[in-house]
Amino acid sequence: MSIIVIGLSHKTASIDTLEQAALDASARETLLTRLDAGEHVGEALLLDTCNRIEVYADAYTFHGAVTEIGEGLAEATGLPLRELRENLYVHYEDRAVAHLFQVSAGLDSMAVGESQILGQLRESLRTGRESGRVGSVLDGLAQQALRVGKRAHAETDIDTVSRSLVERGVQQAEAHVGPLAAQRVLVVGAGAMSSLAAHTVARTGVAGLTVINRTFDSARRLADATGANPLPWDALPAALAAHDLVISCTGSVGHVIEESHLPAVQHRQAFVDLALPRDVAPEVGERPEVQVFSLAHLGAGVEGSAADQVRAVRDLVTGEVADYLVARRAASVAPTVALLRSRAADVVAAELGRLQQRLPGLSDAEQAQVQLTVHRVVEKLLHTPTVRVKQLAGEGHDYTAALRELFDLDARQTATVSTPPRPEGLE
Repeated sequence: MSIIVIGLSHKTASIDTLEQAALDASARETLLTRLDAGEHVGEALLLDTCNRIEVYADAYTFHGAVTEIGEGLAEATGLPLRELRENLYVHYEDRAVAHLFQVSAGLDSMAVGESQILGQLRESLRTGRESGRVGSVLDGLAQQALRVGKRAHAETDIDTVSRSLVERGVQQAEAHVGPLAAQRVLVVGAGAMSSLAAHTVARTGVAGLTVINRTFDSARRLADATGANPLPWDALPAALAAHDLVISCTGSVGHVIEESHLPAVQHRQAFVDLALPRDVAPEVGERPEVQVFSLAHLGAGVEGSAADQVRAVRDLVTGEVADYLVARRAASVAPTVALLRSRAADVVAAELGRLQQRLPGLSDAEQAQVQLTVHRVVEKLLHTPTVRVKQLAGEGHDYTAALRELFDLDARQTATVSTPPRPEGLE
């Protein structure tokens, strides 16, 4: 079986396509149920965020899995398969592992360095475990990806990139509405990016700060932390009319702020849309007094100035990928080594049984010493080849097939055999 990932993101698809492809709860279940019914996908993990839809799979066959996942995505998104294929990417084995580690570290996000992806990956893993669709292969991979993401944020300055994105959006909005200190600011959403925006604006100082969110308790917690005024979700139209700068980042599939939400006569106003799919409908930006600054526009200006931070995280990810692959290849030979040792233990037991029949006069102590001696001889003979085959696997050379052929081991048994216990006295 092999690890593959198939998906689409802002790097391969337009914002319009991503908005059309956005999945709701029903569509997610449709996709995963279809994969359950397929013949070529074992484990499956769906990572569905504001700017990506990705299916990670432990696949029985490569081409069969690609076909099943592609058809499942087409059904779930409602996009024609031919159109969808133009926006999909496929990564296999080493590249699939590297891709997930880059995603978890924030390198593949439109807002480079954002940490919200870690929570989204953690939630995808939890959902996959509960449904039984994620087993040992993808569970181990996802857990390692989470550790890589945590390292990236703890050991590098990649977090500063997201702050730069928010600061850039605020600066461009100020050019349209005037100095921030004189403006009334509305933050829509209470997630990681919205929280970052609220704290950034609060530190800068504004005439008034308001937070609104679908879950009022979340809005209140963020408002308490930033000295803002929390509002319930049904107050959104009135809040939009009363503020000069609106910063929005929710996880909604459709537009949150429509042109119909705004009053007929409007003052000069700026919208910083940090969401993907977009929170602010395109028609809002067509008003003469309104400027909308999108994530795509803001991100293009920030990534180039974050070269050092990005390079540091890429180096970290490269090392982590190499370590993971070495460990995975070494672990892949373990069932064959266990089967070899099990076979050796069976041979030793059979020969010792015959020896006891030929030499019935041996005392218990003498029998134990003979048994220990024979086991030690076999252990010494097996030690070097089993250690070496693990080392070679870590270097990218797989000799497990040769071991099975030389020692006449049944490959079908390697999935169930475990390493036999060593006799007492062996180290």
